[in-house]
Amino acid sequence: MLGSTHGTFTTDLRARVVACGESPRTTVHGVTAAPGDQDVSGRPLHAPVPDLDRFFRPESVAVVGASDAEGRPNTGITRQLIAWAERVGARLVPVHPTRTSVFGIDCVPSVGALTEPVDLAVLLVADPLPVIEQLAETKVRFAVAFASGFAETGEAGAAAQERLAAAVRRSGIRLLGPNTNLNAFERFREDLEGPAVALITQSGHQGRPVFTLQELGVRLSHWAPTGNEADLETSDFISYFAGRPEVGAIACYVEGLKDGRSFLLAADRAARHGVPVVAVKVGRTETGARTAASHTGKLTGADQVVDAAMRQFGVIRVDGLDQLQDTATLLARARRPHADGVVVYSISGGTGAHFADLATAAGLALPTLPAARQDELHQWIPEYLSVSNPVDNGGHPVGDWRGRKIIDAILADPSVGVLICPITGPFPPMSDRLAQDLVEAAEATDKLVCVVWGSPVGTEDAYRTTLLGSSRVATFRTFANCIGAVKAYLDHHRFTTGYRSPFDEAPRTPSPSFRKAQALMRPGRRLSEHAAKQLLRAYGIRVPREQLVTSAAAAVRAAGLVGYPVVMKASGAQLAHKTELGLVKVGLTSASQVRDAYRELTDIARFESIDLDGILVCQMVGRGVEMVVGVTRDELFGPTVTVGLGGVLVEVLNDTAVRVPPFGEREARSMLAELRGRALLDGVRGAPPADVDALVEVVLRVQRMALELDGDLAELDINPLMVLPRGQGAVALDALAVCR
Repeated sequence: MLGSTHGTFTTDLRARVVACGESPRTTVHGVTAAPGDQDVSGRPLHAPVPDLDRFFRPESVAVVGASDAEGRPNTGITRQLIAWAERVGARLVPVHPTRTSVFGIDCVPSVGALTEPVDLAVLLVADPLPVIEQLAETKVRFAVAFASGFAETGEAGAAAQERLAAAVRRSGIRLLGPNTNLNAFERFREDLEGPAVALITQSGHQGRPVFTLQELGVRLSHWAPTGNEADLETSDFISYFAGRPEVGAIACYVEGLKDGRSFLLAADRAARHGVPVVAVKVGRTETGARTAASHTGKLTGADQVVDAAMRQFGVIRVDGLDQLQDTATLLARARRPHADGVVVYSISGGTGAHFADLATAAGLALPTLPAARQDELHQWIPEYLSVSNPVDNGGHPVGDWRGRKIIDAILADPSVGVLICPITGPFPPMSDRLAQDLVEAAEATDKLVCVVWGSPVGTEDAYRTTLLGSSRVATFRTFANCIGAVKAYLDHHRFTTGYRSPFDEAPRTPSPSFRKAQALMRPGRRLSEHAAKQLLRAYGIRVPREQLVTSAAAAVRAAGLVGYPVVMKASGAQLAHKTELGLVKVGLTSASQVRDAYRELTDIARFESIDLDGILVCQMVGRGVEMVVGVTRDELFGPTVTVGLGGVLVEVLNDTAVRVPPFGEREARSMLAELRGRALLDGVRGAPPADVDALVEVVLRVQRMALELDGDLAELDINPLMVLPRGQGAVALDALAVCR
């Protein structure tokens, strides 16, 4: 019985965790890595962290192609770089073959003529490749290439970009670009305090709304415009920003990922540091994916996998730039919550009810305030108004001393972690007094206070001065953005509290199962059902009792050994869908039925010109819940594991959940929780509860298989996996496997 093995595979995974950080380390391109920090497939388990200090704060900058000739594009760029170098305290050296000076600064004729070490070279040239090759001799640490015409333009451009990337790898230089811009050298406000937002964008224009948050008092520390990412990529900057003490949140606009594994390692590093990553990732639709690819030349990835991978590693995905602004700002500035409870406080019962509906539908918890707390609130709020949550004050109390008393009483309740006050429109002087009371209360508490200022005007003093002047109140303009940001805030802290990296659970060495399975693989071929089930057996996944036979007489003997009733199926590497061809016979109860079935199955195979390795005579398995568990390869993330409703329902409903290995038992259970048909596993219409523990065990064994056979297994489909009643296990009734 599979039930007797529950938990053993999970335990085996955890037993293989190896302490990191003790092995000798090497440094390449400023990135440290330990030789032992690899999983069973040889992939890294920790994010490389480039030392970008000298990129953002260089001591010396060379501008190749600098110009001061009026009307030339390079002139404006050179002027901006000179101003930026002055702000960061860097020496700037113009490089130009025919000029002796640019803007009064002495020039050198070529990069080979540089006489001092240079931290950053800015390349204002149409073809950066020759310059990169020259810079290799100068020990320059970083370079920026603005030139376009690379992977974003098609195959020829992609080939040119690969030549550039290869030159960068040989040189030891770290390159930003090509097809990037001047956003990294913007003027940042230095008069703002508190945790900052660090910004990463592949399209500079899409980062502009986040950058302008500074005008609303939000601190920004960095802007990394990654462009085509021939070398430095989004993941590098996430890893770097996650370790910066001034960074409270990382905001990203991502069109495509260069490497899915690197992105997850970077997200994991951010989660370990408790730094939230908020991302707009385009490509949800076919049109969006196509447009993003044409812009950056990146893979956009199957969106279901991208979405699942981000959630799995705590990346908060939002759809709009307004959501990116609001969510990143809140997460950067808000303190850790004391409780998950949200209270909605308003001057209108209609406003409170509307907001409460939306918040509850989004998954926020709106606890009913205790009776004693409600009695306290009724000291200042008329008895006929509801104060259970939402709290309706009726309007008048906000105009006098009672307003602050109400706010303080709500915040004092231990079940409350967040107070949200939607102000749908200005109504001075009461709205002015309410805004001031909320700001003062926020300064006196470590709980989160949010305000939704619904006025479309936005020039009111209560909004511009009082609310935006506070670093403790989170101010929004829409209900939806407030609710989304608060949910992200609570989810993030729940996710990072006691965070255990999935990579810590990744197997470092092959299991005995791997060695058995490897002998079964046939490169470039699909395995027959019989061979695919042998693969499952190698990993301890239960299959029915069965025998492969090549004659009617052998079929009858096999049926006697397996035990009636039996199922008979054709088995061959060509067969993916046997039922449609009539190559499955179910419920056979006698020797004559077995003989007839054997002849019929072989006749159909002969008529359809299908090569068989034999006929399977299988045990009939009792009824349960049909599920599907499988492995596929994603272009970005490599092997992925899918679980969902099985049988024909997987094609009709597509009710599936996906994860990127490695992951542990908690993540496997969360996959099941995502399924719309999850209730079937709990038992419906008198059916007994299914053996969910056994299903989880199969998912974990399949993900181990996906990791260990990464180089050998292209696809695995267990369908149906019959999940029997609780305590009876799960049985793989059919399986398809394709080798790489």
